[in-house]
Amino acid sequence: MGTDEFVSSFKYAFISLAAAVGLYATLLGLLTTSTFQSHVVYLHAVQLTWFKDLNVPEIFGFLKNQVTPFSIKTPDDEQLYAWQVLPIELYRKNELALTAEPTGFVSDIASRLSFQLLRDDPEARLIIHMHGAAGTLASGYRVPNYRALSAGHPGKIHVLAFDYRGFGRSTGLPSESGLIQDALAVTNWAINVAGIPSSRIVIFGQSMGTAASIAVSHHFAVQSPPTIFAGTVLVAPFVNVPTVVSSYRVAGILPVLSPLARFPALFNYLLGFIRDKWATNERIAQFVRSNEINEEKYRLTMIHAEDDRYIPSHHTQLLFWHAVNGSVPVGITYDELEERKAESQVGLGAAGTVMEWRTDYGVIREEILKNGLHEVVMGYPVVTMAVMRHFEAADPSFAR
Repeated sequence: MGTDEFVSSFKYAFISLAAAVGLYATLLGLLTTSTFQSHVVYLHAVQLTWFKDLNVPEIFGFLKNQVTPFSIKTPDDEQLYAWQVLPIELYRKNELALTAEPTGFVSDIASRLSFQLLRDDPEARLIIHMHGAAGTLASGYRVPNYRALSAGHPGKIHVLAFDYRGFGRSTGLPSESGLIQDALAVTNWAINVAGIPSSRIVIFGQSMGTAASIAVSHHFAVQSPPTIFAGTVLVAPFVNVPTVVSSYRVAGILPVLSPLARFPALFNYLLGFIRDKWATNERIAQFVRSNEINEEKYRLTMIHAEDDRYIPSHHTQLLFWHAVNGSVPVGITYDELEERKAESQVGLGAAGTVMEWRTDYGVIREEILKNGLHEVVMGYPVVTMAVMRHFEAADPSFAR
């Protein structure tokens, strides 16, 4: 290579590097603004169900009127788009009457047979489903997830799914306080409008939805008197947003802030701009502690796959420790819990490991799977089993 070619190649490489650094700096600058940060955290503009009408659930593989689309109003006047999903055996028993009703969005959900089947059955159980970032309630593996949730008792387990504010057909813009208000509004609707006692409700969340789920469970646990659900199931949870972005990689490949970890001052400065921190580690410990102090029976399950490329499984291991620590009056260190795990953890071979921490009032369960990625696990039988454990613990006769 001649001198001119070398100089030309060097200039090209330098310009390319400068452009990359410039784009990265621009990205970091944008991340400090609330609007751009909101889009990055929630990805609510990424629909993933473009050109598909959510008011026609049949195009997602459901039977006619197995799903009833409707809306739930929040205290601050946002409209949350929701689906009530009937379990398949209950649908089979009422197929003729259900298919005779009009299809599409319903302005008065109480007028529909699907709602009446939920409200009027003293044996009905309900899963309140809180999905992750991006997409709508019909995106990706969420539809198979609804089937897995009701599979344990396909005649009794209904699913209530909804889109947070700013997602899909719901109004408004997302924020931590807004999404918590949404999750509370949906839960209050289930208890007060559908008339389902909390003992017959399981709160389920995946990814970002786990933060909303534990926020709801914590909110009700600290009320006077406390309201306790049959259980809370968290799939692919995260400790908090600052911890996630510290190692997060776009598409599981491109790092966001981790390249700056070698510059602690700059790294911590940028972390200070995070608006919605979603401190699940603090809420989960307070949730457990409140139930222990109040002597309330509670159940909490965390599920994570080792091959999750978006949220590493050590997030669940850390949250498990925070939860267990909340149940021990004098506390327990992470290393002490690891020693307990070495003695009590159950190995399931290729299926992963299970660890249960039991107290006089609660059961905290950690399941680490070998496989399942970030979302594929949502359709796995492990989800069905988690739900059934909670319902059966709340009422042993339910599984008979």
